Amino acid sequence: MPTLNLHTNIPVDAVTTSDILKDATKALSKIIGKPESYVMVVLHGGVPIVFAGTEAPAAFAEVISIGGLGQSVNAKLSSTIADILQTKLSIDSSRFYIKFFDSPRSFFGFNGTTF
Repeated sequence: MPTLNLHTNIPVDAVTTSDILKDATKALSKIIGKPESYVMVVLHGGVPIVFAGTEAPAAFAEVISIGGLGQSVNAKLSSTIADILQTKLSIDSSRFYIKFFDSPRSFFGFNGTTF
């Protein structure tokens, strides 16, 4: 159930959105070690964001997972998602925050119940 919520102030077209969703899904699955069939990626483009006092290209992300997160995994995810944002949207890694949350199983619902 790894989930990536990604917000950026850059408007994204359908092709770029699809590329980011695919790349991020593969990255989360591989790095966290969970099947792609459980990964969800949500991309919100064109969101008003001010970072360091400017509206220059920026992003904020949250990664939520039941297990699989930790210092080395989080660092690898941060680097990989920053690379995707740089490549696809020209967002510098210095204008990107990412928050990690290792969720208890009972805090996440799926298929009418919890994990």
